[in-house]
Amino acid sequence: MNLNLKNPIVFFDLETTGTNINSDRIVEICYLKVHPNGNEESKTLRINPEMHIPEESSKIHGIYDEDIANCPTFKEVAKNIARDIEGADLAGFNSNRFDIPVLAEEFLRAGVDIDMSKRKFIDVQVIFHKMEQRTLSAAYKFYCEKDLDDAHTAEADTRATYEVLKAQLDRYPADLQNDMAFLADFSAYNKNVDFAGRVVYDENGVEIFNFGKYKGVAVSEVFKKDLGYYSWMQNSDFTLNTKAVLTKIKLRELTGK
Repeated sequence: MNLNLKNPIVFFDLETTGTNINSDRIVEICYLKVHPNGNEESKTLRINPEMHIPEESSKIHGIYDEDIANCPTFKEVAKNIARDIEGADLAGFNSNRFDIPVLAEEFLRAGVDIDMSKRKFIDVQVIFHKMEQRTLSAAYKFYCEKDLDDAHTAEADTRATYEVLKAQLDRYPADLQNDMAFLADFSAYNKNVDFAGRVVYDENGVEIFNFGKYKGVAVSEVFKKDLGYYSWMQNSDFTLNTKAVLTKIKLRELTGK
C-alpha cells in the first residue's frame, strides 16, 4: 500500500556513539524522503562525532574512529539536513524515544533553529510492538517476508522501516488509517512536550512533569512553589531540548504570553 501523504515524509535512521540521548553523537544518518506524488530521494552521510566511538558501539554498526576521521561534523552539514527535511513529517524505528531526541540535540548544539513542533512523528516500532512485539529484523521478515541482511547500517534500516510501514498498512486495514496524523497519534507513547518525554501533556493539555518527585504535577505550579527545581534541571544532565522547553514555560508564566 502506498502512503497517503499530504506532506513529504522523511524516514530516517541514526547510528551513534552510544545510547545516551543527552551526550552521545551521530556517526551516520540516512534519510529517505517520500513525496506525496510517490517520488523518493535518499541520502546517507557519515558524521565525525568529535569524540571516540566506544568499541561496543562500533561492533554493532561497524563504524570506527578511522572511518569518520575525515568526515564532516554535524555542525558542518546541519543546515543542509535541516533544508532537506523542511516541511516534512518524520518516521523511524524507535525514533520517538531515541532518534528524534538525538537529532534535536545535534541541531541545538549546531545552533540550527529548526521548529519540529508542527511535525508528525511516526514510530514504526511502536506500531509493530502494539501489534506483534518484535525487533526491526523480525518485523521486516514478518511483514515483508525478507531477511534484513545489513541490519544496523543506517541505509538498510531506513529502507526496511519504510517498507515495514507500508506492509503494516496492508496487513491492518481495519486498525490503521493511511493518514499521517492518525499514525503519529497511534505510534506515540505519551503526548510529549519535549522529545525526551520528561514533560508531557495531561488529558487537559497542561504540561506536567513525567518523572521524579513532581511527577504528575503541572510544571507551572512547580515553578511557583519551587523555582529552585528549574535551576536544578538547567544545571543537571538533561537534554538541551528539555531545558529549552522548561525555559519557554517559565517565560510564558512570567510574561503571561
